Amino acid sequence: MRLTWSDFGIQTAPDLQVTVSVSLHQDEPLSEWDIDIEGLGQTALESVRFPRVPGLANLGEDERLAVPRFMGQLASDPRSLFSDAEGGRSRRAWSYPGELALQALVFYQDGGSGFYAAADDTAGYRKAFAVWGDGHDLGYELVHLLENPAAPRDSYAPPFSGILGTFQGDWITAAERYRDWATRQAWARESRLRSGRVPEWLADTGIWLWNRGRAEGVLTPAVALRRALGLPVSVQWHWWHGGPYDTSFPEYLPPRDGVNAFVAALRRAQAEGVRAIVYMNQRLWCTNTRSWAEEGAEPYAVKNRDGSVRIARPNAFDRQPCAPMCITQSFWHDKYAGLSETVVNDYGVDGVYMDQAVASMPCFDPTHGHPLGGGNYWIEGFRTLADEIRGRTERASDVLLAGEHGAENWLPILDLFLTLQISQERYIRPGGEGWDVIPFFQAVYHPYAVTYGSYSSLTEPPYDEMWPSEYAPPEPLVLLDRKYSRQFYLEQARAFVWGMQPTVANFLPSQVESRVEEISYMLKLARVRGRAMKYLLHGTFRRPPELEIPEIEVEFSRLSIYAGRPGGGSSWSASFPALLSAAWQADDGGLAIVLAS
Repeated sequence: MRLTWSDFGIQTAPDLQVTVSVSLHQDEPLSEWDIDIEGLGQTALESVRFPRVPGLANLGEDERLAVPRFMGQLASDPRSLFSDAEGGRSRRAWSYPGELALQALVFYQDGGSGFYAAADDTAGYRKAFAVWGDGHDLGYELVHLLENPAAPRDSYAPPFSGILGTFQGDWITAAERYRDWATRQAWARESRLRSGRVPEWLADTGIWLWNRGRAEGVLTPAVALRRALGLPVSVQWHWWHGGPYDTSFPEYLPPRDGVNAFVAALRRAQAEGVRAIVYMNQRLWCTNTRSWAEEGAEPYAVKNRDGSVRIARPNAFDRQPCAPMCITQSFWHDKYAGLSETVVNDYGVDGVYMDQAVASMPCFDPTHGHPLGGGNYWIEGFRTLADEIRGRTERASDVLLAGEHGAENWLPILDLFLTLQISQERYIRPGGEGWDVIPFFQAVYHPYAVTYGSYSSLTEPPYDEMWPSEYAPPEPLVLLDRKYSRQFYLEQARAFVWGMQPTVANFLPSQVESRVEEISYMLKLARVRGRAMKYLLHGTFRRPPELEIPEIEVEFSRLSIYAGRPGGGSSWSASFPALLSAAWQADDGGLAIVLAS
């Protein structure tokens, strides 16, 4: 069907014409929606909201809204989430690429009818998926965020279609539908895991250790964990760098242990079967650093619409300003790739954790050579940066690049994705803000992406020795109360059944004896996983078995893993099934049912 509107009576665009084309799929209840806007004259376009569905039917009880935010979230009472305190309308928009791991969301009655919304963009253009409501009605729209929004244009037509459809089932049904399309795209065919380009040691990793600070507090525990586990251990190493975390980027060198001590400790750990990747934020340059002025970084930073430098203040204790650097700029590529070259070639680290890697940003600097605001230049700029890093390393096939959150466009670029929502209870408000975590990203892309990451910790958080002393805790890394052990079990169980590489934070060798049950549980899961890699590393997500499982009360600590914020530390509790389950199918057709108490 093709519909055309004209004669809008707009003085600056007398010839404005809008054409909408809708085509139906023959084999399933899906439709493709396209829009073509012509005759804009001297009118500038900020965004186009299309397709837009203002009235989603009330499906009765058991309504659900599933959104692939980072890894995946599920709202059990979505209508109540979309209203403000006075009962008025509220709206939530999730950006892509970045906040959304893939291009779809679904609204449905559990086990009944459902509404499916998606996009078939294979080039990574900036957009947003939005839902709004007033507590009673719900609506949906796809928001196209245009390139050069302040510049007049004669016409606009998105280079991809909006997808609307219906289905019967639940979020897994919808994930299977999206997977059928998504795994035929270039990002899946060329993914580093599927094409065998991830480092071999990554696939063999038994547990990730996420500790912070000097080598004695990071590599020594990693070696102890390696010996206790009997499988390879890999380390994500924060606070290894010479300056304070979140306020000194990118002045990482030299390491705070000193170059010689850092290299010697790393080599000893590698000889024991431990690999290490180091933290280097891939976009922030703190503006109070000496290098910001001496190296002339400001012209290459992300700019706001008014031409000012975009500023972030990520540190809760020392609110120093940091500027995101524009990913398209060769100046930044040379700076960051040069740092990576030093830590890999000279220091011998095994890879780089590129923090905030999949977060796409709009930049409005007209001197950067990219479209202003919207577009797909961020993913292309990141691809160039990653290629340059690998091109500079002497052992490129063995060097790992990891990033934060899952993201389909980054599958051919990154080896590893940090998906932290299995620990969301540690950083969201009590009650979960109405959202439960689901493995949406893994359900679609598990055989194409290695995922890891967890805030799972048995201790109070550490504190960077270089931060302001007045905020330091009396004693960091004190064991948490045993009442939080079920939280630790829940996080470890989620990672296991959802096919992630297990991760533990703030591990100390003494915990093997002081927390025997918790550590034994974690080690058992890792060992079982090591014997089922064709399912839990390379398998395809299948519907879990339907089981009747009693619920148990789980008490949650809200302490972060790396810095207890002022006023933090409160706890809350909620009921969860006492057993988690999943199903994974191997390439040879074998099916595994995975259970964790």
